[in-house]
Amino acid sequence: METLTQWIGTINGIVWGVPMLALILGVGLYLTLGLKVMPIRKLGLGFSLLWRGRDSKDDGDISPFNALMTSLSATIGTGNIAGVATAIAMGGPGALFWMWCTALVGMATKYAEAVCAVKYRETRDNGEYAGGPMYYIKNGLSAKWAWLATAFALFGAIAGFGIGNGTQSNSVAQALHTNFNIEPLITGILLMALVGAVLLGGVKRIAAVAGKLVPMMALFYIVGGLLVLATHVSEIPAAIALVVDSAFNPVAAQGGFAGAAVWAAIRFGVARGVFSNEAGLGSAPIAHAAAKTNNPVRQGLIAMLGTFIDTIIVCSITGLAIVLTGVWTSGAQGVDLTTSAFASAVPFGNYIVAISLAIFAFTTILGWSYYCERCVQYLLGDKALVPFRLVFTLAVPIGAVASLDFVWLLADTLNAMMAIPNLIALLLLSPVVFKLTKEYFDK
Repeated sequence: METLTQWIGTINGIVWGVPMLALILGVGLYLTLGLKVMPIRKLGLGFSLLWRGRDSKDDGDISPFNALMTSLSATIGTGNIAGVATAIAMGGPGALFWMWCTALVGMATKYAEAVCAVKYRETRDNGEYAGGPMYYIKNGLSAKWAWLATAFALFGAIAGFGIGNGTQSNSVAQALHTNFNIEPLITGILLMALVGAVLLGGVKRIAAVAGKLVPMMALFYIVGGLLVLATHVSEIPAAIALVVDSAFNPVAAQGGFAGAAVWAAIRFGVARGVFSNEAGLGSAPIAHAAAKTNNPVRQGLIAMLGTFIDTIIVCSITGLAIVLTGVWTSGAQGVDLTTSAFASAVPFGNYIVAISLAIFAFTTILGWSYYCERCVQYLLGDKALVPFRLVFTLAVPIGAVASLDFVWLLADTLNAMMAIPNLIALLLLSPVVFKLTKEYFDK
């Protein structure tokens, strides 16, 4: 295991180096400018379309609202609770600033992904809609780029076992063991049973569960987080100032915090930001391709809300809670850091984190099972679906008892491998996105 960890660590250092961070932020900035900052300007319109999209009669499998909820089910998870904490523990408070930057340009990336997903989706023999990067590469680019679609599907099929399975069950097991003294293996087995029961129903059952659980649990966690912030409300301006200052200046060692260079803040802020909101990974458009809509731009406007809700709202609450309460210097890691922040400020704060994490992670596993399934289906056809669902379900308890460091390292590495083909495709298809957007708003 040690040799494997070192090998993956070497690859991680390469794929998350300067070129990768520049590619993620660069593509997002290019799309933001090409769209004339439209995703930020039209945020209100996006929320209006989301509310109206709860019941659509257009072509597709699930409502536009449930498409976003399915996407959010996969994004609002351990990245918002444990991922933010890990970024601050490794990169200092400045990592939160770089998460914000990733989100602001990531809205344009997520918008473009959904526009392409709906524009180039296919209808399968059973009447279901299939889309995502592998389809907009296949149908939107020339045949010479076909290998890129295969590469994305391959990385996506494997990546889901890290970002969407192992890290989720591992974080839940850790939180429940710390707060309720439940053995990780028992947590893993219970999660496995619940996941298996939902997966049998396919995308419509996943969307139905996500449509009910995600809004309820997001509200529960946000209210809990706002209570934490309220107990330190007078210190919020100073905390924000510390976040901004730490983004551009090294943070000295203090307490249990070992200190961090500016590069660490950027590296962990961007990496954990992408892990959390998934802008650029190419995962979310797989869900949005199934939406009941006949207009790619409308779904794009709804899709970009996922990045805003995930990072600008939920991750900010977690990050500010950690900074305001001062626990970021304690030396704690992962979900324990967030738990300490909540517990130090409000009664039963640790239970708020544990329960939220358990539900978020459960829905994330469901959302990513759908993403992986579509990738496997693209590569191997319908015959591989039942075996995949079985293997994905059985992997849940394995992640619950695995090493946290190894699971996060694997997830980080596979995320980057997914993002590369998708970001290349978005750059090549950006003229189509700009054209469709202009036509929509000209009307």
